[in-house]
Amino acid sequence: MNRCCATPLRAAPKIGLLPVGRRDPLWHLASGEMTSYEGAASPARGGTEPGPAIDRGRTLPAGDGRRLRVLLLDGQDLVHWGFKTLLAAEHWVERFVAAHSADEAIELARRHAPHVAVVDLAAATGSVGELYARLRSASPGTRMLLMSSGDRISTRAARAAGASGFVSKRRGAREIAGAARMVGLGMTLFEPDNGATRSILTQREREVLELVAAGSTNREIARRLFLSHHTVKDHTSALYR
Repeated sequence: MNRCCATPLRAAPKIGLLPVGRRDPLWHLASGEMTSYEGAASPARGGTEPGPAIDRGRTLPAGDGRRLRVLLLDGQDLVHWGFKTLLAAEHWVERFVAAHSADEAIELARRHAPHVAVVDLAAATGSVGELYARLRSASPGTRMLLMSSGDRISTRAARAAGASGFVSKRRGAREIAGAARMVGLGMTLFEPDNGATRSILTQREREVLELVAAGSTNREIARRLFLSHHTVKDHTSALYR
């Protein structure tokens, strides 16, 4: 059985991976700056399919309708199926690929140049920092979102390993998908450490960020919140300060 997948997406019902409890909404966790996405297209295995076209040096504005390529590294088939089913219905997803091992993930990163790699700590055998270095070597523009169902990693350690975020698998599937989108767009996203001070956003910035995480474009956000397109751009820019 082929242990990794790279499947064109088709619409499917949304499902949850894990139950959602009372937790901080993701806008409590977001901060950071925009990053450029650069990389090199590589031929597919066997040379029969060209690699994805890469926008060199272009920033990824939040809510501009940009479609992202998502790589998942997780050892469980059920998690693969859940992500594939959920992301199939998300218009912001260009392609979803999944691997069970680090070696498979590196090969998929080389072939598909994902914008974001969602990595389960349990599947990242060895050093997370070494895995990130291999990912960046295979696909220089890929950013890494760590997740775990039990093990915690401090924000400092996650950042030192190269991660742009961490999210618990105990959150709902849509929250994890939203986290992947935010990291893919250039945000950093971390569960606050005990005693850590959360970043302060205005109520309007929180509303805008929640809609960005849900996959809304700037035009859709403006219509939903009765704001001008220019005002929405100002708010999304503030999220990266």
